[in-house]
Amino acid sequence: MDKIQHKFIDIRGLKLHVAEIGNTGGPVVVFLHGFPEIWYSWRHQMIAAADAGIRAIAPDYRGYGLSEVPAEPQKTTFKDLLEDLLAILDFFSISKAFIVGKDFGTRTAYFFALLHPERVSGIATLGAPYVPPGASPSSRHVSEGLYISRWQTPERAEADFERFDTKTVIRNIYILFSGAELPMAEEGKEVMDLVDQDTPLPYWFTEEDLRTYAEHYEKSGFLTPMQVPYRSLRESIDVRNVVVEVPALLIMGGKDYSLAVPGMEEYLNEKKAKDYVPNLETVFLDEGTHFVQEQFPDQVNQLLIAFFNKCQTT
Repeated sequence: MDKIQHKFIDIRGLKLHVAEIGNTGGPVVVFLHGFPEIWYSWRHQMIAAADAGIRAIAPDYRGYGLSEVPAEPQKTTFKDLLEDLLAILDFFSISKAFIVGKDFGTRTAYFFALLHPERVSGIATLGAPYVPPGASPSSRHVSEGLYISRWQTPERAEADFERFDTKTVIRNIYILFSGAELPMAEEGKEVMDLVDQDTPLPYWFTEEDLRTYAEHYEKSGFLTPMQVPYRSLRESIDVRNVVVEVPALLIMGGKDYSLAVPGMEEYLNEKKAKDYVPNLETVFLDEGTHFVQEQFPDQVNQLLIAFFNKCQTT
């Protein structure tokens, strides 16, 4: 961890925090986190990439972690994340990079490849496949009690979270998202009510990890994270061709709660995902949860490094 360096760079009017490690001049990988994650979620993968001779960069999205919060968080969009990513590559004079996305970072990674294919060497995603506009397997039978639905409503999540300190909010979300079932709140209850406060943290998530996340979210707050992804999911991004041609890898935990999304297992098992990503390889880690890169870092690292090496030799 001490090897990882930290910078604050001016990107489109905001100071964004970027963690990096590895020598310049060789291949580059950019890691894009999900929610409730930050750059720290990629700590194991960054070190492994650097040890393999690959420069690793992991930004905190605008309004996340140590990055500056926009003046109007409620106006942040996925397009902002895409333009920020392009500006980060340009800032570091990186002509082409591997993009690794987790959770909603998948959407950022794949749409970036659609908009700027010449800048992408390959894509790896964890916890979610690429789903092009209009083809979402989760578009049917979505309950009002699902955490996504609850968090799409302005101020509802904020009011729910404000009943607890930041550390407890992060703890609860990590516990919920580490399960195999979709977090679903009954009428009259909120998402935070789903966690028994006696429930222990996942065995692979330490108190030190929890403190690190809490410290970051105490700085950033939850306004921007609720805006992107949850309140921007219906945002239209103009792309003409929805098929991604670059090499791609999907790593899924066999116990990832996202597999319980209606239609998701069918989408993956019937290989419909390959209709949109022809060069896709999918790997399941049977005991993995939604946080598979933190739960099984060695296995994920091996898969990623092998993917990077394969892309460079073909």
